[in-house]
Amino acid sequence: MRIDPFALELADPLVTAAGTIDAREGFTVTYRHRGERGVGEATPLPGWTESLEACREALDRAAAAADEDASDSDGSGHGPALLELDAAETPAARHGFATALLDADARADGVPLYRWFDADAGTVSSVPVNATVGDASVEATVEAAEEAVDAGFEALKCKVGARSVAEDARRLRAVREAVGEGVELRADANAAYDRETAREALEAFASADVSYVEQPLSADDLAGHRELREAAVDVALDESLVEHDPQTVFDADAADVLILKPMVLGGPDSAHALATRARERGIEPVVTTTIDGLIARTAAVHVAAAIPDVRACGLATADRLAVDLGPDPCPVADGTIPVPQPPGLGREVTL
Repeated sequence: MRIDPFALELADPLVTAAGTIDAREGFTVTYRHRGERGVGEATPLPGWTESLEACREALDRAAAAADEDASDSDGSGHGPALLELDAAETPAARHGFATALLDADARADGVPLYRWFDADAGTVSSVPVNATVGDASVEATVEAAEEAVDAGFEALKCKVGARSVAEDARRLRAVREAVGEGVELRADANAAYDRETAREALEAFASADVSYVEQPLSADDLAGHRELREAAVDVALDESLVEHDPQTVFDADAADVLILKPMVLGGPDSAHALATRARERGIEPVVTTTIDGLIARTAAVHVAAAIPDVRACGLATADRLAVDLGPDPCPVADGTIPVPQPPGLGREVTL
């Protein structure tokens, strides 16, 4: 297994609960399996995954445990490496190795990764994606929304929670009036509300026909999210999947929508499996990224493509990077992202 570090400068600094970062740092993973060379990406994000140091240590343990010669010849040597990578403790590291393994498996089977997940799936040429509209004045919010719709986006995610509920409701109603009824509006609160304010917000946002509010309450408040599901606007959970294991979220009946970040969940395979479990329970999956490099973004596109009739996903994040690992095989066009059709992640994904 080859592990190479990288640092990708961000177009603008990213503010997280763990601090402000100027670059996305991580590792590319290359692994030979079943006669093919697979590539993966491990890009940890503190607060969401393990630290960069813990990620490297986990990958080193996996590399020491792997029998790449056996894996390359008959596919039998990767098990010990996977056992070293706990999706709950070191999800980014597991994502890196799992993606390389999946890429090689799909290449060996001669199918694009999304069809490796579902052998009965037909060709999926593209997946819809949403545009993100940041917190701003009413006028600036409307301008950004109109620009996104003019670029072909049919789903908009508007950041809320930094202002009063009344002001955010005005912003959303102004966007609705500007873009019309054919565009899906979503709101992302990033856990900004207490229960009372969240209920007020969902009731107010219903007037703008907002489809769902993402993470209105703190990540640990599953009971509060369950109560909010009685409102006219659906509830989506994101950060709660870091705080709780998926089964706990399911048992709490706390979500109408789950936001799935493969890097946070331990790999494309984990994300696809969770999407399938969610659908079985009537919960809609939406795939997004943690502002990853092109390898992880491409893997996330394949996860989304493997979900039948997937809703617009949060995969249009390449422009958040000032530099990338290489040419983007999945550029956004008219509010959609093309799905690579060559075997594996796609022959265009090279290192």
